[in-house]
Amino acid sequence: MINYPKLFGASATSFVSQGLGALSDCTKAIVTEKRNGSYELEMQYPISGLHFSEIAQRSIIVAKANYYDDPQPFRVYKITKPLNGICTIYAQHISYDLNGYEIAAGTTAANASAALAALDAAAGAFTVTGSLSGSAEFAVDVPSSVRSWFGGKKGSILDLYGGEWHFDGYTCRITTSRGANRGVTIRYGKNLISLTQEEKCANLYSAVRAYYKDTDDAVTQ
Repeated sequence: MINYPKLFGASATSFVSQGLGALSDCTKAIVTEKRNGSYELEMQYPISGLHFSEIAQRSIIVAKANYYDDPQPFRVYKITKPLNGICTIYAQHISYDLNGYEIAAGTTAANASAALAALDAAAGAFTVTGSLSGSAEFAVDVPSSVRSWFGGKKGSILDLYGGEWHFDGYTCRITTSRGANRGVTIRYGKNLISLTQEEKCANLYSAVRAYYKDTDDAVTQ
């Protein structure tokens, strides 16, 4: 059975049904997740495809993201103009909705578990949890989005305590290390089908010139 992406309306919060239907005419659906970074779906779909007319900004596409997690919801944020009858649709993981949830200025926490509890209290239907240790003080200086404190700036969860985020539907969990050794090895001809090496010397320097430029723009070499 092929696990086609499924389409849901913008207000959907449960994804166990077929929603508006399976997007069975998609020609490409790729999910890219970077560790503690972007988590997005890129899908190509023909304008003549089933349910194309129902794909709209902020609608939700549920797609398999990896081998281990359940299919994940992604919210549509960009639909390109058709080229040769094919549109490219871009969607972000539902956890990006936390950019619309505010945590108040003055919120503080004494350690990692208390910081996660403070974010969870401001996260609405989402659950923010984890198993981190650390005693650094967490402090929100200005009103800001909940997700902005996950990482990427000074004083964020990642900045203070480290760890790796795992997003599963409406659950945002952080642990010391998300990965696991599954005994997989990379072998050419088995799971490595091609390898490309590129060499560049465009930014190679072979000498250094020392000089001094004073306030009158006089140069001494």
